[in-house]
Amino acid sequence: MSEAADDNDRLLEIGRKFFAGPCDFIWAASDVNNLPPMGPPEIAFAGRSNVGKSSLLNALTGRKALARVSQTPGRTQQLNFFALGAESPNEFLRLVDMPGYGYAAVGKQKVDAWTKLMQGYLRGRATLARCYVLIDGRHGLKDPDNAMFDALDRSAVSYQIVLTKRDEVKTSDQDKRMESVRAGLSRRPAAHPEVLFTSSETGEGIPELRAAIVRLMQERGAPTG
Repeated sequence: MSEAADDNDRLLEIGRKFFAGPCDFIWAASDVNNLPPMGPPEIAFAGRSNVGKSSLLNALTGRKALARVSQTPGRTQQLNFFALGAESPNEFLRLVDMPGYGYAAVGKQKVDAWTKLMQGYLRGRATLARCYVLIDGRHGLKDPDNAMFDALDRSAVSYQIVLTKRDEVKTSDQDKRMESVRAGLSRRPAAHPEVLFTSSETGEGIPELRAAIVRLMQERGAPTG
């Protein structure tokens, strides 16, 4: 087995153990002035409404109801913070569930408030290590996604694309979908080049996402267990 394969297997196993530990809801912020005190590194999850963020967070942490799953677009109306690991000083990482963008069954004033909250968080959070932007694998990139990328590029926030609902995309179309997304990121200064394809239903791609997060934490010198 090659050294690269050994390293990949090592990260997969660390990722499995890393996300098997305690993970609890700790904070909800509906205003940029009400964010929790900065602590360990944070990774945020963004995506169009109903892209499957809650399902992915549940699959990532091996839980059924860490994040609330709803068929109603716009259900997440604030920044929800989850602590991975025991409480301080053994809290390793925070997961941040962001409001869905692009559509919500609420008025414009509420959407504007969410947009202001997300932009304020992205611009001013020194502990934010990366934003994982979820894209519906059945449809690929849409205009609201590119608008989100623009905001992340302006904020100089590292982001990585995670395609969702892999189980609903024909195997023959999966590589083409990934290539199309990579092409859309080719000139994006803050975009990570690797694109992951996941399914919260079957678990496909979830171990690889865990491993990618572990690698990011190690690059930042943060503990991973």
